[in-house]
Amino acid sequence: MSQPGHDNVNFATKGEPLMLPAPTDSDPIKSTVTKLDTTSNQTVKLDELGPMVVNSDGTLSRIANWTQLTDMERERTLRVLSARNKLRLANEERKQREADQPAGMAS
Repeated sequence: MSQPGHDNVNFATKGEPLMLPAPTDSDPIKSTVTKLDTTSNQTVKLDELGPMVVNSDGTLSRIANWTQLTDMERERTLRVLSARNKLRLANEERKQREADQPAGMAS
């Protein structure tokens, strides 16, 4: 359903997922899509998506503007992100170990 001032924008209603439009033949992303055979051991690099970010709550995300960053910005971001991700992953592992321990046991 479209609302005034929001041409071609779909809004989700109760319990109905918001669907993305199907790609068209003129879609530039469609030409760069890699198809992966899930029955093989083939791997695919997702460099264009950028690195994974471990958020402070343990969820994962990506850097939205990764493709617009310069090489120097990417290097700096990777360096900072790598150190921060290691700390956050260690914190999540510690929380998981504590949650797995029986009540009353000290670490």
